[in-house]
Parts: sequence; C-alpha cells; structure tokens
Amino acid sequence: MFIKNIEVKSKTILGPMAGVCDTAFRIICSELGAGMVYTEMVSIEGLKHKNLRTESMTYIAPEESITALQIFGEDKESFAKAAKYVSENSECQTIDINMGCPAPKIALKSKSGSSLLRDVNKIGEIVKATVENSTKPVTVKMRLGWDSKTLTILEAAKIAEENGASAIAIHGRTREEMYRGNADWSWIKKAKELLKIPVIGNGDITDEESARDMFEQTGCDAIMISRGAQGNPWIFRQIDHYLATGEKLARPTFEEWAQVVRRHWSLVVKYKGEDLANREMRKQFVWYIGTLPKKEICKQMKEEASKINGINDINRIIDMYNLNVEG
Repeated sequence: MFIKNIEVKSKTILGPMAGVCDTAFRIICSELGAGMVYTEMVSIEGLKHKNLRTESMTYIAPEESITALQIFGEDKESFAKAAKYVSENSECQTIDINMGCPAPKIALKSKSGSSLLRDVNKIGEIVKATVENSTKPVTVKMRLGWDSKTLTILEAAKIAEENGASAIAIHGRTREEMYRGNADWSWIKKAKELLKIPVIGNGDITDEESARDMFEQTGCDAIMISRGAQGNPWIFRQIDHYLATGEKLARPTFEEWAQVVRRHWSLVVKYKGEDLANREMRKQFVWYIGTLPKKEICKQMKEEASKINGINDINRIIDMYNLNVEG
C-alpha cells in the first residue's frame, strides 16, 4: 500500500491509543511486524503554545516502522501551524488528523476528535489547511459519525479526499457507541468503493480470522489494530503470516514473552525515566500477563504487576509464572 509516496509494506498497522502508543510501544510493535505505527494524539494547541511535553511527543525513534504522527484540535489555523511544526521538527513519515476519538474530554470539552464529524464543511477546511502546510502526506482517522442519526462517514471521507488526504482510516462505530457492540464494517466497504485513496479498516480486529474477514468483507487496503495489540504485540506478525500462508504461527514461547516484557520496560526507562516507567508499565504488564495461558497464578501476577517498582519486581513476577507453570 502506498500513502502518496510512502510505501507501507505490511498490511497490519498499529492504531493510535492515548496513553499506550508511546515511543517504547511503537518500537516493540515495529519489531514484531507492524508495517506502520501511529503515535498518541498530539494537541495542536500544545504545539502552538510550545508546550515542552507536547513537543516531546513528536519524537520518532529510528527503530520505528513508517510512523504517522496524529494531531487533534478544532481550529484550522492551529492545524496549519501544527502541520508546519511537525514537517520541520519530526521524523514521522505522515501526519494524521484525529476525527475519531470519542472520549468526552476530546469530543465534548475540546470539540475535536469525533466531534468534527458533525460539520463536514469544517472537515474540508481542516484537511486543506493541514495539507497545504505539510511536506508529508496527510491522512485522516474517522468514525462512522456522531450517532446513528448522523452517519456522515461517506460524505466526510469524500470531502477529506477532495481536499488532499492521502488515506482514510475508518473505525466502524459512531461516537455514541464508543467501544460498545460490534463494529459495522459495511461502511468501510462503502468507503472503499467510493474513494480512490487507500482505506484502512479498523474495529474488532483481534486475531487472524477477524483480520481475514475484514479484508474479505470490505476490500480495504490495510487493517488497523489498536486494543487487540494491548499486551499482544505479536499480533502483527501472526496476522501477516496467516494472510500469506493460511497457517497460524505458534504463540510466543514463555521465554520470548518474558524477553519482550523486559525489552519494553527498558525502552520506557530509556525514553521516560524509571519513575514514569514504573507507572506506565503497570498497566502494560497486566495486559501482557493477560495473554499468557490462563493459569491460577496469573491472577496473583496481575495484582503484583499493578504495583511494580523497578525491574527486580518485573523479574520476580516473571519467575512466579516460571516456577508455578513452566517449572
């Protein structure tokens, strides 16, 4: 798949998740097969006001796959300034506009994210302003609409394309649905039939079979995996292998699982320091434990993982499983 002049060699993409898709996790997913990774969403207002934490989120490590830096906001002038800043200061390959986040803080309080789907004319203005001020391809991530009564996805996607978007990612739910129920992939199929630019399918892709079904039912150009990668970054290579051969890879060995957990920890320490690593790896470690074969010891491991304080705690918890199951 090409996003303008950028070739994405794998059809599996890590989707943006606030508080999850930091540098460390993007590197892990890149190493395990993701052909493209998305950053956490970056505030255009934060960039406009030169907020140091916001600016630090535009850093892209050399170990990452093709990387989309996702920005969010609601003012076209600020989008233009953000696009210029990212073009000049970030090593990302593409810029993505968030028009899908359903979180109240984003969609309601700041009137950005999925709130933008309520005004298709504004979508065109924002995409145009971003494209005109970017040296990188611009993409858009959307939902189906604000609610079941305002399914604006086809009109919104077409307007985005007409104003210069180089690809569209679509989550098959409305803002109202949040993450409830099943994603409606039929609208992704309709968008694929309507648009000339690549369409990336998103929503409820959790394994090899659901990835296959997304491609078969929608004809999309690539798939985006978000929550399905939490604790399971191996999902990218597993899906790639299955799509290529029709066969499933063996699940990672316990030794490989432990190695990835330790590497993830070391990367978070490298980029954020040990204090932040302790806080952020707690949820990540719980997710990793959730992918182990269901054993009684996993419940205790999760309880311990939620209060880790350093690599010694991580090693001790890993040993708990090793001694009780593997040993």
